[in-house]
Amino acid sequence: MNISFIGTGVMGASMVRNLLKNGYNVNVYNRTSSKAKALESDGAKSYETIKECIYDADVIITIVGYPKDVEEVYEAIIPNAKKGAVLIDMTTSSPRLAGELYAKAKENGLAMLDAPVSGGDKGAKEGTLTIMCGGDRETYEKALPVFEAIGKTFNYLGKAGNGQHAKMANQIAIAGAIAGAMEAMTYAIRVGLDINTTLKAISGGAAYSFQLDMASKKILAGDYEPGFYIKHFIKDMQIAETEAERRHLVLPVLSQVLSEYEELEEKGYGDLGSQALYKYYMES
Repeated sequence: MNISFIGTGVMGASMVRNLLKNGYNVNVYNRTSSKAKALESDGAKSYETIKECIYDADVIITIVGYPKDVEEVYEAIIPNAKKGAVLIDMTTSSPRLAGELYAKAKENGLAMLDAPVSGGDKGAKEGTLTIMCGGDRETYEKALPVFEAIGKTFNYLGKAGNGQHAKMANQIAIAGAIAGAMEAMTYAIRVGLDINTTLKAISGGAAYSFQLDMASKKILAGDYEPGFYIKHFIKDMQIAETEAERRHLVLPVLSQVLSEYEELEEKGYGDLGSQALYKYYMES
């Protein structure tokens, strides 16, 4: 099976390496060509254009930054993909856009899935991503061997766009979890507790969460490098808020955490990892 992979950033590069390890032929493209070329040492073949990259691909996977980037790459993909190819957008993007692209792909004799992922850079490296998938079940079943090379948990959610809706629910849950973890750390430090002992104490009970564990370790090590960029988390939360507003839902935790991250971005922290929410509390 020939796979073309568009978007070889923090997540994409590791996903490509796992596909290669599982025996797939992988062509790669990235707007910053050096990021695609870097994967040639792992066995991938890089191209300068999307059209060249997707030639004769059976499966085309995309994971880019923003919905506008998704629109841009599929303007090049849909007219040039071979008939019968399976298109898989793994970007966290708009559910409405996912539905529109699914329809355009179908009109052109192509199958399409929206399949955003959760698990961050660690999950991408270890091949343990959670994949949330919307589209036709037949296409999902066809894509499962590919998903098995890059992920550990796969869920079929139904029609096109539903994968993105599930990812929005995921991001809403993360927003509350990471804010709670940062508030707990800030409180402990401000009242004079030893932070390492306190984290050990509260992580042994019901307060434990992945965010409390991983984010606190990075913060205490002074590590604000992005496993997941603040600017991308803002994008995700803005999509979730828009979808909620369309349904007249009030999600106060989401709105509050979004405003906190937006303030950090205004201060120039957008390229830091999401754990840098800690700076919001410590600098306020």
